[in-house]
Amino acid sequence: MATLKDQVARWSLTSKRVVAPSTPAVPAVEAPPNPTGAQQKTSPAPAPAAKAKAAPGLDFYATKRKLHQKLLTRIDLNSIESLSPEQLRTQLGTLLLELIEEEAIPLNDQERTRLIADLKNEIMGLGPLEPLLADPAISEIMVNGYHNVYIEKKGKIELTDVRFNDDAHLMKIIDKIVSRVGRRIDESSPMVDARLPDGSRVNAIIPPLALDGPILTIRRFSVVPLQMDDIVQKETLTPAVAELLAALVKVKCNIIISGGTGSGKTTLLNILSGYIPADERIVTIEDTAELQFQHDHVIHLETRPPNIEGKGEITMRALVKNTLRMRPDRIVLGEVRSSEVIDMLQAMNTGHDGSLTTIHANSSRDALGRLENLVGMAGISLPTKALRQLIISSIHFIIQISRQSDGSRKITSIQEITGMEGEMITTQEIFSYTRTGTKPDGTVEGLFRATGVRPKVYEKILTYGIQLSEGLFDPDAND
Repeated sequence: MATLKDQVARWSLTSKRVVAPSTPAVPAVEAPPNPTGAQQKTSPAPAPAAKAKAAPGLDFYATKRKLHQKLLTRIDLNSIESLSPEQLRTQLGTLLLELIEEEAIPLNDQERTRLIADLKNEIMGLGPLEPLLADPAISEIMVNGYHNVYIEKKGKIELTDVRFNDDAHLMKIIDKIVSRVGRRIDESSPMVDARLPDGSRVNAIIPPLALDGPILTIRRFSVVPLQMDDIVQKETLTPAVAELLAALVKVKCNIIISGGTGSGKTTLLNILSGYIPADERIVTIEDTAELQFQHDHVIHLETRPPNIEGKGEITMRALVKNTLRMRPDRIVLGEVRSSEVIDMLQAMNTGHDGSLTTIHANSSRDALGRLENLVGMAGISLPTKALRQLIISSIHFIIQISRQSDGSRKITSIQEITGMEGEMITTQEIFSYTRTGTKPDGTVEGLFRATGVRPKVYEKILTYGIQLSEGLFDPDAND
């Protein structure tokens, strides 16, 4: 993790920096030198009312760039380590006020406040992204070049008035993010996955692959991880469905969560993990660490991309193989998307019951087909019947989750894998969700319903001492 000094120094790489001599009496931020009388600008600033309603345009961003460069010449990097972030913010604010007065920049109170906040964020945080990251209601931030920043809020995508100075400014922010986790992005490696300190997932892609300039996507994580009650309240599922899912995790059923991009697979995986008993050893494996388990006995593993020479890559499959030697009670894969699927299936089939993972698929049946395709991608040639027998002996349930047109997430199907008929895998649906209409405000209407089928695992649930609610599987008992 970069130190505070390193973070500030990163921003001054392209500036000619003046470093103050370090003495005990010198603060971390130098006071501005006394300009001569000839250098003073004495023209009065316009009245605040003249710009009170003016939106910041190119002049605002040009002024911000100018002050940013001047600020970097006044910072004493050698003394920064002795200050806390709060102290540094305070001293930056003081120095910025002095610089604004020195330059006689015509700003009203609102513009002055915003300019100081923006420049503090440039030095201390992620620049224009900081206000968006501070809003817990924003679930996704999508930067389409320096001048277009979109967010997803309450399931809806909207354009913001946030913008960067230029492509170079956006590239500095991207570099600041990826360098924190020891990764790099440049023309030779123009794509990267990373994460923020709070676990939020970050993806960046830059020219020459991105024709519209640098593209940054941030999948936000809740500061307080969602619990089952939260998604019941959001009507992602009903209390009856929640009760069944909790029981399936407790009795060590192997579960795959299936759905499209942004459907809530990882969120549901986090919530289900909360029902794993506290005395079990959990090993998680991810391409980019983002799972937020609340257990004490958790080992988090993360893949590693190749270095600049194309060496040193550690794949998901290698980590799955290594995990089997770590005495796990539960193995949790963030997502299966490649050859690691064969090792995952073998682990689930050889004593690692209760494992969880996610997969991209549009339906439960598609998820089974995708598993077969991924095994083929691993270069392993198995007869179709033998492969499907491996799947049915490894996986017990498939949970399908989808994102609706109003932005809400719904668990649309819970399927239990029951066996094979000939060479076909057979399943039975336990719960389903059917969309019935749309309200005038665009809200999706639908109905959760039990199919009336009692799962084969019901007797196992009883042997664990778990009593499910009466009528849980009754199709006439709709929630």
